[in-house]
Formats: sequence, structure tokens, C-alpha cells
Amino acid sequence: MAYPVNEIFYSLQGEGWFTGSSAVFVRFSGCNMKCSFCDTDHSASTMMEAREIVDKVLGFPARHVILTGGEPAMRVDSLLIDMLHAEGCFIQIETNGSLPVSDEIDWITCSPKGDYPVRLPRVDELKIVFQAQDVEAIASRVPATHLFLQPCSGANIPETVDYILAHPWWRLSLQTHKLIDIP
Repeated sequence: MAYPVNEIFYSLQGEGWFTGSSAVFVRFSGCNMKCSFCDTDHSASTMMEAREIVDKVLGFPARHVILTGGEPAMRVDSLLIDMLHAEGCFIQIETNGSLPVSDEIDWITCSPKGDYPVRLPRVDELKIVFQAQDVEAIASRVPATHLFLQPCSGANIPETVDYILAHPWWRLSLQTHKLIDIP
């Protein structure tokens, strides 16, 4: 099976629980939503076999692999997961949660969009792009261990900070990769 890959690159995780950790990012093309703030060029992709993806991942020193997109749950299957695990990789997925993901994924980051229901029985990290929506209602529907609010494109940092100060069970997630100008 071939997968539409937008890019594979090595950098630091800029958001959420693993901020500052080195990781290999596998960004897939295609999504079932059209968010105005999405940073993926869905028109650009290269079809790659699972072995090609794994070989490219193994060319970098980190074994933390972040499957992102677009919506990686549209693409990722047990073949790719098993091959990455066989090479000792820790697999994180960044998903909008509207589609199921394999229980074999090591860490699930869910960033729900719109009013779509989250279809995940387990979420390690809920990351909401804060736009003054009712984040408590969203969090009540998502079985998450860790809660993060992220300003929308960095435009509403004061409002996000104020919300977290009033609701201390949330943590701030900044897009540090954009702040320090790395991919």
C-alpha cells in the first residue's frame, strides 16, 4: 500500500507534552476537515510505501515518530505501525479525533475541530486551539489524561493565558517551533 506523504522531516516537537523533544515528523496529505489555520499543503504529496517511510525515518537519530497531517488517521494502518515498532520507534499521532486510531499507537494527541464527535476511547493529550469556545464541554467528551490550550496562530495569547489562570487544570501549549523559527 502507498501512503500520500506531504513531508518527512526531523525537528523538535514544538507543542504539547513533548515540547522540546527531538522527533521525526511524518506529515500525511489529506484531511476530512478544512480548518482555516491548517499548516499543511494538501496539494503536495509523494506516494510512499511503508518500507520507504520507515527507511527515511531511520535516517534520523531519534526514534520518536510523530504521525501528523492533515489527518493521519485517514492513512495510518497496522502495517506501518508494526514496521515502525519493529525498529524500536515510539509512535505519537496528532489527530482531530473524528476517526478511530489503532490501539497500537503509543501516544495519542487529539486536537478536535468543529462539532465533530471524538471517536477515541483513549487520549493521552487533548490540545485545543483556543478561540474562546467552550473548552470545558469539549474536554468533558474526550477521555484525556493531559489538557492543553493553544493560542490560535499565536494571535490570542493573553486570552488563552487568562483562561488557564482561571482554570488551572489546563496547560499552555505554544507553537515554539514557530517562535524559534524551526520546521
